[in-house]
Amino acid sequence: MIERLVEQIESRFAELSDQMSDPAVIADRQRYAEVGRAYSALEPAHELARQWRAARSDAIGAREMLSEDGDDQEIRDLLESSTARLEELAEEIRLAMVEPDPHDDKNVIVEVRAGTGGEEAGLFAGDLYRMLLRYAERRGFSTEQLSVSDGDYTFAVKGGGAYSVYKHEGGTHRVQRVPETESQGRIHTSTATVAVLPEAEDVEVQVDQSDLQIDVYRSSGPGGQSVNTTDSAVRITHRPTGLVVSMQDEKSQLQNRDKAMRVLRARLYERELAAQQEEMAEDRRSQVGSGQRSEKIRTYNFPQDRVTDHRVKLQKNEIQRVLAGELDDFTAALEADEKRRKLEDASPDEG
Repeated sequence: MIERLVEQIESRFAELSDQMSDPAVIADRQRYAEVGRAYSALEPAHELARQWRAARSDAIGAREMLSEDGDDQEIRDLLESSTARLEELAEEIRLAMVEPDPHDDKNVIVEVRAGTGGEEAGLFAGDLYRMLLRYAERRGFSTEQLSVSDGDYTFAVKGGGAYSVYKHEGGTHRVQRVPETESQGRIHTSTATVAVLPEAEDVEVQVDQSDLQIDVYRSSGPGGQSVNTTDSAVRITHRPTGLVVSMQDEKSQLQNRDKAMRVLRARLYERELAAQQEEMAEDRRSQVGSGQRSEKIRTYNFPQDRVTDHRVKLQKNEIQRVLAGELDDFTAALEADEKRRKLEDASPDEG
């Protein structure tokens, strides 16, 4: 019942408000930070609860006045509008209270790779890479380049809520356009894949050093020529899973090894999450890490100047603006869809 949920929100918010001013909590920096995050997270739901109380008060007052004067059209309109608003707020409150993804606050490692389509797929991967970097800038996140080569880009995005934003970009992106190398003006279809991995801390993924095979070699540039004279490039193979990560962008072997371990740890963490999700529900809807990246999530159609996200059936024109990092409308629609699906999964079937 929505009233009970509103009461719970009000009670919890009051409790957190008291804790925010408690000297004992203030003195404990970690505890104070935790309470502050919980307070901020609950604030939107509390505001909706306040609005629900006001709309309910209007509806009750309107009913009372109609019982005395049933012919007052203005009061009837007030009752109708406040009742409709109550229904809207009830849905918004339920969505606001959906349990967030526990990984939403994490930093992420993003891997963009060319798919089918040859040279054009590599060019499209570069477009996606730049789009995602620009989006990070728009959202106030910082980025760190980990590995960049033609058609293969790996970078980190850092900032509170990075995973909550970027997880919606994971999947196969498709482009339809006339390549610059196409002399007859034919439209080609190419793809690139984006993998979004929550960056794992050391305590979350224990990597046994005896399970690693670490090879070092001289890094190479275009055409295979050596770009420095020391064995600074690093390739790490995780024997139990067969995962291989190579890094060569840094001149220091130690720096390349550190970056490779970060990517390896993130991939292992994602494998563990995927296994847990598979165990929890075989028919669970597609999520990042669920192994369903083969599905095309978005199409960039240049001839029609249109971008279509197939998951939420959202279309936007002005492709160049989207590729410039204007992804907010897609993220908002996907976040809302994710909450609705979680709400459906959490709610018992109603007859």
